[in-house]
Amino acid sequence: MSKPSLPRGTRDFGPEVVSKRNYILGTIRGVFELYGFQPLETPAMENLETLMGKYGEEGDKLIFKILNNGLDEPSKQEKARADFEKVLDGKLAKDLTEKALRYDLTIPFARYVAMNYGQLTFPFRRYQIQPVWRADKPQKGRYREFTQCDVDVVGSNSLLNEVELAVIYHSVMTRLGLYGYELRVNSRKILSALAEVCGGAEKLTDITIAIDKIDKIGIDRVKVELTARGLVSSQVDAIETFLSIKGANPEKIALASDLIGHTEAGRKGLDELRFLLDHLAPSGATTAPGAIAATGAGPNIVVDFTLARGLNYYTGMIFEVKAPSTVQIGSIGGGGRYDDLTGLFDVPGVPGVGVSFGVDRIYDVIEALRLFPETVHAGTQVLFFHLGDQESRASFALMQQLRGTGIRCEIYHEAAKFDKQFRYAEKKSIPYAVILGTQELTQGTCIVKDLAKGEQRTISQEALVRYGF
Repeated sequence: MSKPSLPRGTRDFGPEVVSKRNYILGTIRGVFELYGFQPLETPAMENLETLMGKYGEEGDKLIFKILNNGLDEPSKQEKARADFEKVLDGKLAKDLTEKALRYDLTIPFARYVAMNYGQLTFPFRRYQIQPVWRADKPQKGRYREFTQCDVDVVGSNSLLNEVELAVIYHSVMTRLGLYGYELRVNSRKILSALAEVCGGAEKLTDITIAIDKIDKIGIDRVKVELTARGLVSSQVDAIETFLSIKGANPEKIALASDLIGHTEAGRKGLDELRFLLDHLAPSGATTAPGAIAATGAGPNIVVDFTLARGLNYYTGMIFEVKAPSTVQIGSIGGGGRYDDLTGLFDVPGVPGVGVSFGVDRIYDVIEALRLFPETVHAGTQVLFFHLGDQESRASFALMQQLRGTGIRCEIYHEAAKFDKQFRYAEKKSIPYAVILGTQELTQGTCIVKDLAKGEQRTISQEALVRYGF
């Protein structure tokens, strides 16, 4: 019999890891609710037709399909083999598979809005924290099952939503101690303008798919891919010039304006970036009336024209969060505006914008930087020793009193020697022990031992609930 194992790209989470993850999730959830967002959950699986064609050429390949039940029947096997070839070609084959694990939380959210459009109050502000699955190649910081935290506003065209989402990123990152993060921003309108300059709107998908890989493969291989996708050398050179823009944010916008500012899409996209930057100017550097004073120095925004986010549904501003440079892990969040996502489900004209937090990567970053608070471990605070039947009964009653005040405690499961119970407390990092033996039972007292300091006190059982663990 082979040893038990896990599917590649998945993980078990032990108690300590779960406590740390809950610290991250609780921080994110607290910020979401502070900004007036409401929780939502959707099923782990969706109809395959709900997901296919929504994530672009690359994304569709990473959707986990679920085989239909009953395919082991001999009468269905020949057709199943033929249908399998269709699925490999990215086509639907309902006799073989008609369901899939969700790839992200955005498309299920759009499906939910479309199905419940008449019952929702707009703008509808929702957050969602659930696992998603992608048939990606597992590697450091990249998993096949991982948790996403999404926050979205639908039913509003206002760019103030983008401003709020930028501040939400800043609030979460600084609360988690990730002060060196970068919030990179661009606009799909700017990329549309670049496509227009380089031959027409039909080139947008080819350009964004290639640009989206620049961090992984570099500019030279991006140029090769652009050429393979049918762009001529002058168009490739124009794209390289655009992607090479450097400098401070205002300087980047000015240089981009020289290249694409004559197009309507270019003007609109650059105006969006100016609006965001003006509203989030740090204290003392306000560039527009009513600029929002974010906490600290404000969001660490970097205009990045290489940012493409290769998902077809984005239509406006796009975001990506980079971890502090001391940790090489890639993006830890991202999102953008999608002004007609529900149109995919026959409910057109519902604008929206949202961002996502990559909890698993954020965990890895905080772990690498040793930023988890010592108090994050929510383990047992007090261990009651088990010294016999009568003693354990009295200990159990005292333990319930402590639990009633919120003190986390447990009693050793059986009568055992002192050193065995002390070793148990040490292995579980339990800071206090309460010892109630025959003498203490008779006198109405108990011994409280601070295991870290090696100090102990004898107090009345009545005073235990006020001890101050």
